[in-house]
Amino acid sequence: MMSTTPSSSPGATRWTLVPLPGAAAFAPHAAAWDALQARVTPLPFLESAFLAPLLDVFGSGKERLALRGDPRAPSAAAIVTPVGKGQWATFQPSQLPLGAWLSAAGEPLEPLAQGLLRALPLPALALGLTQIDSLFHPRAADDARWFGQAYIDTAWVELSGDFDTYWEARGKNLRQNLRKQAKKLETAGTATRLECLTAPEDVAPALTHYGRLEASGWKGQEGTAIAPGHPQYEFYRAMLEGFARKGRARIYQYWFDDAVVAMDLCIESGGKIVILKTAYDEAHKAVSPSTLMRQLQFQQLFEAAAAGGPLRRIEFYGKVMEWHTRWTENARPVYHATLFRWAWLPALKRLLKGNDKTDPAPSPDAGLTRPQADIQGASQ
Repeated sequence: MMSTTPSSSPGATRWTLVPLPGAAAFAPHAAAWDALQARVTPLPFLESAFLAPLLDVFGSGKERLALRGDPRAPSAAAIVTPVGKGQWATFQPSQLPLGAWLSAAGEPLEPLAQGLLRALPLPALALGLTQIDSLFHPRAADDARWFGQAYIDTAWVELSGDFDTYWEARGKNLRQNLRKQAKKLETAGTATRLECLTAPEDVAPALTHYGRLEASGWKGQEGTAIAPGHPQYEFYRAMLEGFARKGRARIYQYWFDDAVVAMDLCIESGGKIVILKTAYDEAHKAVSPSTLMRQLQFQQLFEAAAAGGPLRRIEFYGKVMEWHTRWTENARPVYHATLFRWAWLPALKRLLKGNDKTDPAPSPDAGLTRPQADIQGASQ
């Protein structure tokens, strides 16, 4: 079932709204979504292969698919969900690094958001676009109805040049520390190796290892570690198996003898590999297993790129932390944006909250900030 509501702006393009009571309702539109996604935002986690299992496991059934223009070939698209009385926001469980929004890179977001806000069921008073990547959509200036809100900086590594040059540019402390840890393991007689799993049948056993690593840290204490029967396990298994069937999933496992001590869960597309989650065994924290793993992982990725492979960038998509800065100097902002239906609404919101009138308007999605540890686990 579709509903369409034209935007009131002169010459604006119509938005079509499709209820998503379940992931099955998204399936008929997946091809159109993916065609747009590949053209405007080539990131693997914005593909239907990622979003469909996400809707299946974490959707509330209240989500709407929004398609601008011809639903068979939309010029912009989003998945939105109600987040409060009169407030909507892009669909974004913590497993999704950016909000579910697609539009041409560099195209102003505010006019698109205006059309969508007008199309949403009344009383739609505000629309929040969560975690927008400034790589595709640089943050615009605020106005009476449109407000940006800083969120995090995210880091990346360009796979250009040779690995030795890249490695020599890393900090002296990182290089010395890894030599020290490698020597310590060699002296102890510990055999180390890096394994990259890519087959669908490897996913379930690998997630069992991953859950054990998460359980060794704070996620085990909180009961949020991945484990069979846990919603996160069901999502990651379905999603990674789907990407593996397309040859675009990589699960890195780093071994000490016969034990897995560090892991990365990764997916790729559009020349980018995204590290979704990282975990390591807390019992081996003193020898930095995830850092040792990443050195070999990055070396392999640099060498593959130099040999003509398709990958050209490693994306972290998590809050820049001290350990990220050991691997790259590159960082860029990720931000939220909020559009209010009328200019007096943010002023009223400030008044009701007792804020000074000069303060930026609070975003209706402020309560939806994502704990980045759910996207990338603790690392070293």
